[in-house]
Amino acid sequence: MKYKLVATMAAGLEAVTARELKDMGYQTQTENGRVFFEGDERDIVRTNVWLRTADRVKIVMAQFKALSFEDVFQNVKAIPWADYMPLDAQFPVAGRAVRSKLHSEPDVQAVTKKAIVESMAATYHRRSRLPETGNKYPLEISIHNDMAMMTLDTTGDSLFKRGYRVAKGPAPMKENFAAALVMLTNWRPDMPFYDPTTGSGTIAIEAGLIGLNMAPGIRRDFAFTGFDFIPSELLDDVRAEANDLVKIQPLDILGGDINQEMIEIANVNAKEAGVLHPVRFKQLAVKDFSTDEQRGVIVANPPYGKRLNDIDAARKVAAEMGTTYRKLPGWSKYILSGDLDFERFYGQKATKRRKLYNGAMRTDLFQYWGRKVKN
Repeated sequence: MKYKLVATMAAGLEAVTARELKDMGYQTQTENGRVFFEGDERDIVRTNVWLRTADRVKIVMAQFKALSFEDVFQNVKAIPWADYMPLDAQFPVAGRAVRSKLHSEPDVQAVTKKAIVESMAATYHRRSRLPETGNKYPLEISIHNDMAMMTLDTTGDSLFKRGYRVAKGPAPMKENFAAALVMLTNWRPDMPFYDPTTGSGTIAIEAGLIGLNMAPGIRRDFAFTGFDFIPSELLDDVRAEANDLVKIQPLDILGGDINQEMIEIANVNAKEAGVLHPVRFKQLAVKDFSTDEQRGVIVANPPYGKRLNDIDAARKVAAEMGTTYRKLPGWSKYILSGDLDFERFYGQKATKRRKLYNGAMRTDLFQYWGRKVKN
């Protein structure tokens, strides 16, 4: 069966997720914070296992104009819920309303829940309350500009939860955001890659997963494993296929940090992710990095004051980066910072700036593109 599906992601990453889906063979339509595509049950499994930059994959159950609670009730009740959920299904309903006449989110949730209960009760010939003792089917109704979208979440815990990060330090970066930073660069697996402020190793580990073509979700579970309409063997099939697609090849990926304790944490996480050998971690200050390689890619998420509450120290690191990296003209540098004056302390205007949101925090990705260097 074909479903209308939607992948959600952090603001600013829509184009990256859309490119992932297009590379997987899907036609896409992009809106703010989400990318629509179509697929069957196997596609639901496949995209959950393979998408690196998305948060969730959801089935779009219905879209409709919602000017009144009656609009919500009748449109939600018309969905053939029993085709998707068994009699004992648990179906928690989340609700969001933005720029909507129906501004009370609790009332939107309550009306939606009532409509589903009436639909299910009629189909299963129940007069009493539904038991809700079985598997969970997470639902959400989202209303924006009076347009409602009813979805069933197939993912469960957000896709950033790969399962490998067993240890973490202060201000950890989400795994899917780290993957997006790598994918926004010009890096290829045959090029050196360096993360100078690696912390718990997330950016370098995600580069390793990309370089080896390892599916990020291969080791985790998903909400769809409890859905009756998705065959249980599909996940095993997609995992087996993903294992066959892993490319064992040498990678030159280095994560550096001035804190040896963070290096030890990063090594633990890299081992859990299966990239301990292709990805190296080393205690190294930003200003002490040097290399004979003429080209490569640096991706950094240095402390930027707002995050670790020490803006003077953050700007000192920015200045050290500028001094050190200007000696590497053939390398491309991509530095994420919430300090919008970063360029002034780095000492050079970026080739390009890209606005991103690291959680709720506005950050910019300052991009310094490498130039061709004569040997």
